[in-house]
Amino acid sequence: MATTMLPPAGALPDVLPTERLTATGRPVPTVRAELREIADVRNVLTVVGVWLQAALTVALGIWAHHPLVWAACFVLMGRTFARLGILGHEAAHRLLFTKKSVNDLVGKWLLAYAGFTPIEAYRRSHMAHHKEEFGPEEPDMNLYQGYPIAPDSMRRKLWRDATFQSGWKTRKPLVKLAWKRNPIALQIVAVQVVILGVFTAIGRPELYVFLWLLPEMSVWRVLNRLRAIAEHGGMTRSSDRRLTTHHVQQSLVARFWIVPYNTGWHLAHHVDIGIPWRNLPKLHDELVASGWVTPDITYPSYTALWRKLGSGPTRTPAPPTTETTPASPR
Repeated sequence: MATTMLPPAGALPDVLPTERLTATGRPVPTVRAELREIADVRNVLTVVGVWLQAALTVALGIWAHHPLVWAACFVLMGRTFARLGILGHEAAHRLLFTKKSVNDLVGKWLLAYAGFTPIEAYRRSHMAHHKEEFGPEEPDMNLYQGYPIAPDSMRRKLWRDATFQSGWKTRKPLVKLAWKRNPIALQIVAVQVVILGVFTAIGRPELYVFLWLLPEMSVWRVLNRLRAIAEHGGMTRSSDRRLTTHHVQQSLVARFWIVPYNTGWHLAHHVDIGIPWRNLPKLHDELVASGWVTPDITYPSYTALWRKLGSGPTRTPAPPTTETTPASPR
């Protein structure tokens, strides 16, 4: 039974600064200049690839027209929202494209709004998250704190996510804002109308609900919680990012479902939020080479980390609180 998610002090060697890294782990200017390069053309292909995957998933369901295939497509569309969210997160950092106007245009209309995320509000709250994790401005404290939790508590959270309860809870404010003619809410609705129009154009408008709206409100909610708690669950406020952010050994399966586009190198991302996603593994390698990231603070898999996150003692139920679910990855 785990009682804390924090690594022991002996697992945090004091080895910085080095010739290539500053005292906080950020690269020195010459190294950082190399890692800051944004691959514009490759990112265009990446964004196109997200939408191509979504289209192929829909086409597969229509072509096979079999219950098991439809179920697989439903789950796979949840993965599509994970990808929209991660790339939207990159755009929120203005690291998706070199030109700011292109970055914001694509981030808003092709990524965030398609995933029901008001990127303007998300960018503000996300910068508060990065300014000081678990600090007074942390927007998702209720999502991260309290771990490790009891196994039955973990199951209840995931059940609420899987059965649309969390999804509807976060969708209601958007509906209310759109009803009040909030401009950003109306823009999100407009993008959703366009997507509905595409489904209608192929003669299957009902698939907007089954293969777009419902996977976002269920499958993606499960994936999003599992990723979020694997990033910060049970950590604490500190200037040492090894105490605010977990690191997990990456695998192809995890990158396929939970942490696409290198978001699994999350400790490196929090060390330097100005490094584009393609270069996060390189920054992580620098941190490992310096001795700052060690096997002692590296979980061998996400399942190992989730197992520990859900192995806490049973606690007396607390009064209900308003739990937030991040609209996009942190």
